[in-house]
Amino acid sequence: MNIQESVIGIDLGGTKILIGEVTKGGEILGAKSYASNTENQTKAVEVLLNALDDYTQNIGFIAEKQVGIGVGLVGRVDYKSGIWLEIEPGKTNPIPLAEILNVKTGLSVSLGNDVVCATMAEKQFGWGRETNDFIYLNVGTGLAAGFVVEGRITQGGHFNAGEIGHTVIDIHSDIACGCGRRGCIERLASGLGIKEEALRHLKDYPKSVLAKNQAELTGKMVLHAAEEKDELSGKIIDNAALQLANLIMNMVRTTDPECVILGGGVTRNEHFFQKILDNLQSNTIRFVTKGVVLSKLEKDKVGLIGAAVIGMKLGNEGGKE
Repeated sequence: MNIQESVIGIDLGGTKILIGEVTKGGEILGAKSYASNTENQTKAVEVLLNALDDYTQNIGFIAEKQVGIGVGLVGRVDYKSGIWLEIEPGKTNPIPLAEILNVKTGLSVSLGNDVVCATMAEKQFGWGRETNDFIYLNVGTGLAAGFVVEGRITQGGHFNAGEIGHTVIDIHSDIACGCGRRGCIERLASGLGIKEEALRHLKDYPKSVLAKNQAELTGKMVLHAAEEKDELSGKIIDNAALQLANLIMNMVRTTDPECVILGGGVTRNEHFFQKILDNLQSNTIRFVTKGVVLSKLEKDKVGLIGAAVIGMKLGNEGGKE
């Protein structure tokens, strides 16, 4: 294999760090997963640097030359200055991560929010090849979106655009969100929200299959139980699908996309995806001409590919210039 150039992609998530080597055509030449520590940013960076050392020394690179590094990060990222601003609200410790990695490796470094990176992967190698106007909605442990308009992603004046998990969809809800409001969709329809909904209502459904293993309960388990006609799970999933459909129909009014792409592990459940589609009103989404669709990219690889994309500096998505 004679590959001239590649980019190093680093996807830092809440539970793992995925490091890999990616070609400019989006092919992953190699990758390794490491446990992450997101207790705070300082600790997260320490673990990231150790993981990069291990990858460099023990895995190595296939291409003759690495032309840059792209890093996808949880939280808020100043991609213009190469600074990781905060890991989550209340845990703010701005770190010049692009400079740190540049000094360590001598390579050009670009940073981006993890959902921004996933959006740019979709733009470069997925549905974005068919349209310059789309919304990428990531429904995983949390919930956020990337808005691409005329080929450019919107990141906002404080690098906080796309945090639509904090859209209130139930004004009468007593469910508090970390953002300070109540009734946010992330508390009801993300993987974590689905799990929390199940735990809140289990006392009223003692015969639910979910009651057997509360300590190990996950959103994925609730989704599977709903497919098996568990009453509690069915109600939770029906409501989550309805609210996600409402969110989609609200979002399409803002940027007039041709396509809405669903990514993240939660929407990969076919039963759940179909329920979302069933709740969409044709008149509301009539201009979404390419449909509400699932991502074309592997959910476990999209973050890594997206990190590599921003490392390629192909658009306005990230990087210290």
